Amino acid sequence: STFLFKKIHKEAEDMWHTYNLLQVGDSLRASTIRKVQTESATGSVGSSRVRTTLTLSVETIDFDSQACQLRVKGTNMEENQYVKMGAYHTIELELNRKFTLAKKSWDSVVLDRIEQACDAAQKADVAAVVMQEGLANLVLVTPAMTLLRAKVEVTIPRKRRGSCTQHEKALERFYEAVMQAIIRHINFDVVKCVLVGSPGFVKDQFISYLFKEAVRQDNKLLLENRPKFMLVHSSSGHKYSLKEILSDPAVTSRLSDTKAAGEVKALEEFYKMLQHEPDRAFYGIAHVEKAAEALAVDTLLISDKLFRHQDIPTRSRYVRLVDNVRDNGGNVRMFSSLHVSGEQLTQLSGVAAILRFPIADLSEPEDESSSDED
Repeated sequence: STFLFKKIHKEAEDMWHTYNLLQVGDSLRASTIRKVQTESATGSVGSSRVRTTLTLSVETIDFDSQACQLRVKGTNMEENQYVKMGAYHTIELELNRKFTLAKKSWDSVVLDRIEQACDAAQKADVAAVVMQEGLANLVLVTPAMTLLRAKVEVTIPRKRRGSCTQHEKALERFYEAVMQAIIRHINFDVVKCVLVGSPGFVKDQFISYLFKEAVRQDNKLLLENRPKFMLVHSSSGHKYSLKEILSDPAVTSRLSDTKAAGEVKALEEFYKMLQHEPDRAFYGIAHVEKAAEALAVDTLLISDKLFRHQDIPTRSRYVRLVDNVRDNGGNVRMFSSLHVSGEQLTQLSGVAAILRFPIADLSEPEDESSSDED
């Protein structure tokens, strides 16, 4: 039987949820633009663009995380005056436009994703600015993804003996640009905390500049939200330093209610276990499945990337694992492959588990690609 799911994209994160919901073979119905050829009474042929509603059988799905655009290509499934049955078309899903998704079956992972997408509380409540002299990355951390919103680069000349004017002017230009990015990209109605991380004193000098300017310009938005800014150490101004900021104990306690911080904490716990009690830390699908069969999995760490697998038996295998762990009282942590922690989990094959009790006899290497049903 086919169930329908109707959704309007309100924000960028909805696109990411939809990307994870879509599978090859689903049917997608949405409004789109089609170029059609028209013939006039005199026989001259022209072309025009018309808006029409199509239902496609999904064949390829492409997600651009920076632009937050989703393109779905497939063949037309329903009669349409402009598009023949079976003809190919690409639909670009846009913000604030309705679509209807139909599937032959809705598994537990898909239903969880829908619940998450519809939960208004789970939005981008953390922003981070990682910076070093001349480079800053402003990032929004949502439960599902890390969105780079602005990158600021300014060449800072070195201090010269007897004169620092050029150096200080360039620094001021840099701080001003970062300040503008914060004002433009951070919605303080939603964001509960703004992490500012850097090596050395760059963050302190920037915050000092930011609030001096806020007082001078009488910027009430910044002044009212001053308590939300939190200074932390990071080794650089590059985006990858975000992982180290999010795993800082002071930050984790402040962000304890956000999903991203929970993922980072679970991964830290897994690595600690791997170091101190390797018989209670497994990774790789075959090992983790065996641990789940032995009812040993306390926490399952799994990447959402695995559920975008086009091979249905492979996808079903991961869904079975998630259901098995949940049914036996284990916790399931679904990692987003667009988070830094998710990228790290992918390096461990995308699936790992912290066990309730040690299992020693699986430590010999085995072929991860086989299902090892015995």
